[in-house]
Amino acid sequence: MTTIFLLVLASMIAGLSTGLFFRVWTLLLVSPATALLAATVLQTSGFGFWTGIPIVVACLIVGQVAYVAASLYVHRGELSVQDDIDGDPGKHGQRHIDDENE
Repeated sequence: MTTIFLLVLASMIAGLSTGLFFRVWTLLLVSPATALLAATVLQTSGFGFWTGIPIVVACLIVGQVAYVAASLYVHRGELSVQDDIDGDPGKHGQRHIDDENE
């Protein structure tokens, strides 16, 4: 059980660090590396093939959910939903658009 917890925790840390510092294309390298590492660790720990598959899938899901959470945290000021709530344009919004309508 400790092995599974550590693998999921390592996947979460990898997803968070990828989301904070890199773009989505980095997941093309991180996800297969996570799957290979998890499969190797599970095999050496004595887990069987059918027992290891859900654990590897859980590691991949946790890693990618952590990536999404970290990337949403990094880009929280640039989301259009926030611009619609307060009515003010964000950093990339167009300024003085009212002057064009008159």
